[in-house]
Formats: sequence, C-alpha cells, structure tokens
Amino acid sequence: MHEADVKTIVMETLIEQDRVRRSDIDAVVVKTIATVLTSFGFEEGDRRELRADFQHLRRWRRSVEQAQNYTFKAVITMLATGFLGAVWLGIKATLGK
Repeated sequence: MHEADVKTIVMETLIEQDRVRRSDIDAVVVKTIATVLTSFGFEEGDRRELRADFQHLRRWRRSVEQAQNYTFKAVITMLATGFLGAVWLGIKATLGK
C-alpha cells in the first residue's frame, strides 16, 4: 500500500465520520426543539397553528408600532400647534397695545 492510498482512505474515513456526526447533531437539535415546543404545550402536529400564531403576533406588533408612530407624530403636531398659537397670541397682544 502506498502513502497516497493511505491518505485517501484516511480522508474518506474522516469525511464519513464528519457526515455521521452532522446527522447525529441534526437529530439531536430536532429532538431538542420538539421537546421544548412540547414543554410549552405545542404538539408536533400544531405547526400550522404555531406559524399562524407567530404571524398574528407579528401583525399585532407592527400595528402597535404604527400606532406609536402616529401617536408620536400627533403629539409633536399638538406641541408645535400650541407653541405657534402662543406665539401668535403674544404677537397679537403686543401689536394690540
């Protein structure tokens, strides 16, 4: 057996071991996620419902953020209007005397 043959065999063995380890890791991750979701009360068959719940939460979060944005704009507008009104009344009072 030549040195190149030994290197080829070792490389093939290492590649196979890496592939087996990756598949084992994938299986452990899937099992862990399933266990965590089950502990929260989600069954494996509830994936559609879970996805719909997350989509609903995302829509709700976006609507709350949009409402906060509109509220902030309304508050700024009211403050600016109040300030301009006070300036206008001050000018009117000054010119009226």
